Amino acid sequence: MAEKLDHVARIQQAWNQERPDLDVRPQGVIGRLHRLAGYLTEELRLVYRRYGLGEGEFDVLAALRRAGEPYERAPGELAAHTMVTTGAMTKRIDRLEAGGLVTRRRAGGDGRARVVALTEAGRNLIDQAFAEHMRNERRLLDLLTPEDAARLEPILATWLACFESPLPVDPDPRSA
Repeated sequence: MAEKLDHVARIQQAWNQERPDLDVRPQGVIGRLHRLAGYLTEELRLVYRRYGLGEGEFDVLAALRRAGEPYERAPGELAAHTMVTTGAMTKRIDRLEAGGLVTRRRAGGDGRARVVALTEAGRNLIDQAFAEHMRNERRLLDLLTPEDAARLEPILATWLACFESPLPVDPDPRSA
């Protein structure tokens, strides 16, 4: 009986036929991760939507909740903790403020600086949404065996560090 090929394997097979001179093995990992990321993102968004949130709003509320009492951060800090631009952060904060989930106020000593804080409604919402989010992530991870999940985590952490850790700078540009 012939083995059933997944989407990526079918693409690789076609490329192997059309371009046997190229090594398409990287698609086996990168292509599957790319497709998996799309599926996982959609599965995560199901929970956010149940709470009337987009992915970005969920991230902002979670970053504020993780900050601990008094559950506030400067907009620039929020942007850094959620990896978005300050312009995108302003739009997210505007939507959350309109929904009564956060407030904005001037920072103590600097009249120009602002602070964003969770309201009680925002804290209650993110506490509920985050608990369901963790149950959802558990459900998704449980599609793997515990052994596979345990092996995958350090591999992904190592790979991610290659992108998130600053690369050493060679002071001599002639060495390149």
